[in-house]
Amino acid sequence: MSSPTIRPPGREAVLPLTPAQLVEYFQSGAKERPRFRIGIEQEKIAVRDDGSPVPYDGERGLSAVLERFAQRGFSASREDGHIIALARDGDRITMEPGGQLELSGGALPTAAECAVALDAHVHEVADLARPLGIRFIGVGARPFGKLDDVTWLPKRRYVVMREYFPRHGRDSRLAHSMMKMTATVQANFDYSSEADALDKIRTAYGVTSIITALYAASPILEGRPTGYQSTRAAIWLETDADRCGLLPFVFEPGFTFRDYVEWALDVPMFFVVRDGVYRPAHALPFRRFIAEGWQGLTPTIDDWEVHLSTLFPEVRLKRYVEVRGADAGPMPMARGLGALWRGILEDPSARAAAWALVDKHPFAEREALRRDVARAGLAARFGARSVRDLAVELCRIADGGLSRLADGAGDRPLLEPLRARAEDGRSPADDLLADFTAAGGDPRALVDRWELRP
Repeated sequence: MSSPTIRPPGREAVLPLTPAQLVEYFQSGAKERPRFRIGIEQEKIAVRDDGSPVPYDGERGLSAVLERFAQRGFSASREDGHIIALARDGDRITMEPGGQLELSGGALPTAAECAVALDAHVHEVADLARPLGIRFIGVGARPFGKLDDVTWLPKRRYVVMREYFPRHGRDSRLAHSMMKMTATVQANFDYSSEADALDKIRTAYGVTSIITALYAASPILEGRPTGYQSTRAAIWLETDADRCGLLPFVFEPGFTFRDYVEWALDVPMFFVVRDGVYRPAHALPFRRFIAEGWQGLTPTIDDWEVHLSTLFPEVRLKRYVEVRGADAGPMPMARGLGALWRGILEDPSARAAAWALVDKHPFAEREALRRDVARAGLAARFGARSVRDLAVELCRIADGGLSRLADGAGDRPLLEPLRARAEDGRSPADDLLADFTAAGGDPRALVDRWELRP
């Protein structure tokens, strides 16, 4: 849920916006293949030794961790005196609404390089946080503590969002659970042209629920098993259908950037940002903002970029392709995500093979699968096949894709933990539940077991 850097409008931003210009925004993201890079975003849930949430404020709170990062050479961005973002050498650290610490790693050529950087980050996090009695665990949803025990991050953007979401989801309490209790790991990929981007997006939408099942790591919430393999995914199912989930038009013949633009234009806006002030837009669609203006303001390309950052489909288009369907979890899974998606998306033959696994299903079945994997994980079925079998095949396809990339050999070992899980039909959620039972639900024992370690 990272937000873009808010820039003052430049001269180019005052020109009237048209749908064609918004399409050009995406087209401008195209790169030559030798310049392709990967970005990994990992969220981590902060707990005390007893599993309880960590407040933002205080000498032993999350703000103290951020201040320690600032002392390590990170430049800090602040709102109202609070650190809201840190940057160093291409890496960016932010916090989600419930204090989930997120690394948005610098763009790197290979998944193996991303994995090394992720390990270094997790080591640094532990080094700075553990003296404060703070541990970070690798799970997709906060397992201990009540929703109201989790303090809100004091960030202007989230003040507006927390008021908006409960009015636009099917379960108002789950909207705040999504913001405060869940965590994910994501990967970002470049594209060489509109056609390349669209093929990657369509394929990613086709297989994203399989990856949700493989990465499921959130079976416990508020100290109890929930009956879901991915409680995170189940919570997102009830969160604001205007901007979340699968997009039907992606599966239609002739899908283009313009289709994504037309969809985004009709999604209600959270806010308009001027001079650091987040002004609630009261669900004004961006299309009306362009046509009519709003409170004397004319939309800029920066407004469009901010709006795109408030859309949360399973695969998101910016000036790169962002895949969003995985729970945060143990480090072998986080390290492997870039390799899995890279092997699927960056090699055209692998991309075609991955699409062929899922191409025959109508949209209603795709939506049903998204719901089924939240509860059943790898045991769910997609038509005549089990998701477990599809995950095994997807890992095989990714490995073949990496083998055909000039610099893919170093990424292939990262797939091994994923392949083993797929073959065993055992997601991280199964291990978390087994640990929970063996420990009798004791948070102290489980925090020791689930703490992220490089």
